[in-house]
Amino acid sequence: MSWTRGSGAVLAVCVLLLTGSAGCGSGEAREDGARHVPVGSLLEDRDQEGSAYREVAPRGAPDVGIEVQPGASGGWDVRLTVRNFRFSPAGTAARAVAGRGLARLYVDGRPVARLRAPEYRLAERLVSRGTHRVTARLHADDGTVWAVDGIPVESTADLTASEPGPGATPGADDRRQARTHASDARSRIGGRGSPGRAGKAS
Repeated sequence: MSWTRGSGAVLAVCVLLLTGSAGCGSGEAREDGARHVPVGSLLEDRDQEGSAYREVAPRGAPDVGIEVQPGASGGWDVRLTVRNFRFSPAGTAARAVAGRGLARLYVDGRPVARLRAPEYRLAERLVSRGTHRVTARLHADDGTVWAVDGIPVESTADLTASEPGPGATPGADDRRQARTHASDARSRIGGRGSPGRAGKAS
């Protein structure tokens, strides 16, 4: 049987999958045969590195809190507390998936690390005497910044490193006199300060 030009148009067939979902929808095809549905909406706003904000609804949005403590063997221990978010392993495709991605760590606005786990050792050389802002910001795997109400999902702690007194040798005990406190209310989880020697947070 032959088809004539006037007898028909090309038929579009939509295959119904066993799961009941149609196989012809919008979105990008993935290697596993499933479809990727775009997450959120891109805003014109960008961070200091030029990464666009990806706006998502407040309900169920990723969130992060940060805690910084003096390290026992030098440096500073950074610990993140996340909610509605999972860290993606290295090698993950550069694609925005709801509640997935990595955290970028900044000291005084300078990028210092990309985190795929909630714990990180911040080198002592990055924290000189004085007060510094340590910020953790959540990104999708495509590099965009998760945002809610136009504000990036991040948490910041102010870290004040003190200098040992005259005649003292710098060491772990001196570093433990430094204190941190949360300074950014944009995270619902919030940051936490490291206690001083007497156990009182600043």
